[in-house]
Amino acid sequence: MFRTSSASAAGSGGFPWRPVAVAAALLGLVTAVASTRLSGPARSAAPGRTLTVATWNMCGVEQWNCRSTGSPAAKRNALAAMASRSGARVFFLQEVCAGDLDRVRADLGASWHTEFRPYTWRGVMGRTTTVRCAGAGQGAAGVALLSAYRLSAVAPVASRQPAVGLRRGILCATVADRDVRVCTAHLSRPGDDRAHPDWELRDDQLTALATAVPRRTVYGGDLNTDPPGPRDPDSWVWPAGPYRAQRECDQASASSRSGRPTHVSGHKIDYLFTDLPRLGCSVRGTGASDHYALLLRVRTR
Repeated sequence: MFRTSSASAAGSGGFPWRPVAVAAALLGLVTAVASTRLSGPARSAAPGRTLTVATWNMCGVEQWNCRSTGSPAAKRNALAAMASRSGARVFFLQEVCAGDLDRVRADLGASWHTEFRPYTWRGVMGRTTTVRCAGAGQGAAGVALLSAYRLSAVAPVASRQPAVGLRRGILCATVADRDVRVCTAHLSRPGDDRAHPDWELRDDQLTALATAVPRRTVYGGDLNTDPPGPRDPDSWVWPAGPYRAQRECDQASASSRSGRPTHVSGHKIDYLFTDLPRLGCSVRGTGASDHYALLLRVRTR
């Protein structure tokens, strides 16, 4: 739906609230891991019947105001730590460099698998080019799935993208070992369409994401929008499924639409939705991005 946006954008790659000064100041702080255990009988589920999914915008594209957010090695180490210490077995990644993704997969071992979809830039003449990360061997920039289990039925989800400007995207796959469908997304920001800067794209993209998921699913990523609520003038972009048919990682109750911040600006813009029983939700400050990682543990059997 083309509706005039009420927000303004800045920068090239991430959320409007990515000033380097704010990121540099806040990333210097030590951020503790905050965790919430969700009520209900599923809390005692055995490890073999659970799955931990993490979403993290790595801020790996240096030219997108990410030079002060940690080295590539620091970002890779943070990913490896979430796998080895926090038990994350599926990662939704945004602003990841293909080179870093390949190195992390190799470090984690041959049992790990990746799927990658690059960002593209569409020029005024209609020519589309792949966005590249700065630095030798870093390759393309994009969204990715990193999984300890084999991924099948991998497919992008078509969604409305800027006529001129940066095109992000949605990528889905099936984790057959857990019989769970997973989808990572990175949505547009207000003003991303250079040809039509007053057009809003997130409503169409959120609808495409929410309608693409079947039962037994976990989906989310960097959705570049605050949770719906009376204080958010852009709440209308949210479709009916999220928070209702599927609960969000940090959703405290059926009526709740709040959640802990996932960005150094103090906003929540990263999400994990599921229709599976939720066992716990953690927000982790890695010190290697202007986004915090969000980890969701669900019962799968």
